[in-house]
Amino acid sequence: MKNDMVNSPRHYNQGKFECIDVMVETFGKEATQAFCLLNAFKYVWRTGEKNGVEDVKKARWYLDKYLELEGEDDGQNDAGTSSA
Repeated sequence: MKNDMVNSPRHYNQGKFECIDVMVETFGKEATQAFCLLNAFKYVWRTGEKNGVEDVKKARWYLDKYLELEGEDDGQNDAGTSSA
């Protein structure tokens, strides 16, 4: 099975738990949303230096997750409950 480095990288799963879901439960929605915005910024910032288009997709994943947590998920993204 191929490791999806954008939507569900194996290194962010611990058994049945996804890191982003544990973050919401542990730190709350607002802190997790701030993390999502900062991570999106990081991925856009490094796009030309590291993973190119993959980093843009990761940034989009975090922005979609932010909107999902805000309750504005329109079902048009790949955020789901996994993390980049």
